[in-house]
Amino acid sequence: MTDRPLTLMAVHAHPDDEATGTGGVLARYAAEGVRTVLVTCTDGGCGDGPGGVKPGEPGHDPVAVARMRRDELEASCEVLKISDLEILDYADSGMAGWPGNDAPGSFWQTPVEEGAARLAELMRHYRPDVVVTYDENGFYGHPDHIQAHRITMAALKLTDLTPKVYWTTVPRSQMARFGEVMREFADDMPEPDPAEAAALAEIGLPDDEITTWVDTTAYSDQKYDALSAHASQGENIFFLRMGKERFAELMGTETFLRVQDPTGAPTPEDDLFAGLR
Repeated sequence: MTDRPLTLMAVHAHPDDEATGTGGVLARYAAEGVRTVLVTCTDGGCGDGPGGVKPGEPGHDPVAVARMRRDELEASCEVLKISDLEILDYADSGMAGWPGNDAPGSFWQTPVEEGAARLAELMRHYRPDVVVTYDENGFYGHPDHIQAHRITMAALKLTDLTPKVYWTTVPRSQMARFGEVMREFADDMPEPDPAEAAALAEIGLPDDEITTWVDTTAYSDQKYDALSAHASQGENIFFLRMGKERFAELMGTETFLRVQDPTGAPTPEDDLFAGLR
């Protein structure tokens, strides 16, 4: 045994991703004395600019947006009590099909080996007991999320570490509920076309395939406040429209697929650190 605290490392693509998918576990485990390390891979420069100006529109300055989003990320980390923030600072690649996908220096254009080597250095330094990132499809197909998955899994192979490894997911039973709530709070939201509806139906996992259900209800206010810290992206963060009470109802459990486990802890489990404490 050592005096080293248990350590959680979350690898995310952009500023605000840390709050959306893992804000609850980051806040909960920080409160329980776990060292929480956030690795953010890109600068978020393809986000909205002041006044909601979109990438490619007149007045959108990716450098200024990245600077603004860095400040927001630091504010979110303070809300979630994240112990350590590491920023790889690759250029945001934008959504699938955007010009940034092909831009030299973008995260999507970065060789996986390069990103993995940098991340492996951080893993050797922090020696995480638990690592969280996205699945192979980046949860919903975003290039930078896919790349974050790739470098995380490659980095693990470069180290001698054997942490528990999780991919974020949602239960498919909840996706229909998401759709209902989104239409409730966005009257102008059109019904998705059949192809879009079919794609949405494939997001996440069937409930019985999810290995890990973590109750973070007690930290829902922190998660909401962390999302609110990313004020410049408020137009894109639908969950902020519903207020804290409804947010807690819908977002009070965070779910994961366990893909590596040296502990033999039985599943389904309700703790990312099951078998480690």
